[in-house]
Amino acid sequence: MKKLLVAAGLMTASLTAFAEAPGGPGCGWGNMLLNGQKGLPMHLLATITNGTSGNNTFGMTSGTNGCSVGGTLTYGGKSMIDLSSIMDEFSEDVARGHGDAMTTIAVALDVQAEDRVVFNEVMHENFTAIFTAEDMTAEDVMVNVLAVMKSDSRLAKYAA
Repeated sequence: MKKLLVAAGLMTASLTAFAEAPGGPGCGWGNMLLNGQKGLPMHLLATITNGTSGNNTFGMTSGTNGCSVGGTLTYGGKSMIDLSSIMDEFSEDVARGHGDAMTTIAVALDVQAEDRVVFNEVMHENFTAIFTAEDMTAEDVMVNVLAVMKSDSRLAKYAA
């Protein structure tokens, strides 16, 4: 479950991906009724309208109400793993090849105990691929960590 949540959160980092809201950007009666409106109150009203009548669910299964399931889903929130509070320690551990911050991230990514030595080695070997600039955000680093993991046959299963 953790892997699914982490993957969903980090997928938003891709600047090349085109994505839609569930059912598409204009799915449901709420969106049809409030077409062209902006702002939080209008979005909430559309969501309430769609949610209370279940019409967007029907629209997705039947292909009506402006709904489609052809788009890619995204998550626009923050990553479930907040590396920002241990960023300095993590970068030092990656440079060293071991440490508590690396263990914390490995556990959060559900890397099994028997694969943590490999995780440490791969992170250490790819320090420059993970930390590509001095002013990186925690999300940037996590995107790079997952990319490095995906490129390693032993760790790819944890980054999927």
